[in-house]
Amino acid sequence: MREQHIRFYIVDVFAQEPLNGNPLALVVNAQDLSQETMQRIAREFNQSETTFLLPPIRQEANWRLRSFTPVGIEVGGAGHNALGAWWWLAEAGQLELSGPQTTFQQEIGEQVLAVEVLAEKRREGALWEPTTIGMRQTAPSFGDTHKNPVELAAALGLEVADLAVEGLPAQVVSTGAAHLLVPVQNREAIRRAQPDAKRLYQHLHSVGGQGCYLFSLDPVDPDAAAHTRFFNPTEGIVEDPATGTAAGPLACYLAKYGQISSSGTVTIEQGYELMRPSRIEIRLHGDEVRIFGAGVTVAEGVLRL
Repeated sequence: MREQHIRFYIVDVFAQEPLNGNPLALVVNAQDLSQETMQRIAREFNQSETTFLLPPIRQEANWRLRSFTPVGIEVGGAGHNALGAWWWLAEAGQLELSGPQTTFQQEIGEQVLAVEVLAEKRREGALWEPTTIGMRQTAPSFGDTHKNPVELAAALGLEVADLAVEGLPAQVVSTGAAHLLVPVQNREAIRRAQPDAKRLYQHLHSVGGQGCYLFSLDPVDPDAAAHTRFFNPTEGIVEDPATGTAAGPLACYLAKYGQISSSGTVTIEQGYELMRPSRIEIRLHGDEVRIFGAGVTVAEGVLRL
């Protein structure tokens, strides 16, 4: 059988500098790969997600994206898995950028969602270069609340007092992926969290949550709205340094419970405990949720299959 050579890239997402943010493995020209091969490649890279660039099925889309965790679970939603792919497309000259903002359409699962590439010219006569990628998420939906703080705290390796935040329930919220948002007293308590993956999985399953997003309202950066950590035993992710599909729901949750305005821009910080600080910008306008961030391409190579 003839050996296939397929190019891949590593993009640090929600980062301004290399070795920060959330690393994404991106495989381009993946149209000849079977789903099984994609899953095996994702296991090989062992990143929280590996994304594959494909031609679109739907006529209105520009590109189709498929993303898998290391254990082979396919994930949807517009988060770092998609943002990193579009950053590479823009940076590599695979998109026709017509000005400071150009809109494209991405196909993810059953959805087609808008992507905005913000760009600038570094010098007179130069080409447009990307500065930020913005992506539309789905309208928020609010699911079940978790009503047993004693057991939930134990599953997270915390004390029940750590979860006692008045007026803020532990609740599942989705803007494309359903995550359990858990308010914690402060970031010191968040730092102490040591989840028991099996017990946390059971709690997530009981309320229909994919991952668990711990947050506190005392961020390191005074300009941010919340400090966060993300754990996802349901999809084989021990901890994620930047989770766009959780930051979008969190912004909607904070607006619902009166912590921020329902229209405006908010920053969520994540990744500090993993020494990969990340900044995720969310822009809300009612039920319209858009996520913004930058990326840095830090590596490239060839898969020999």
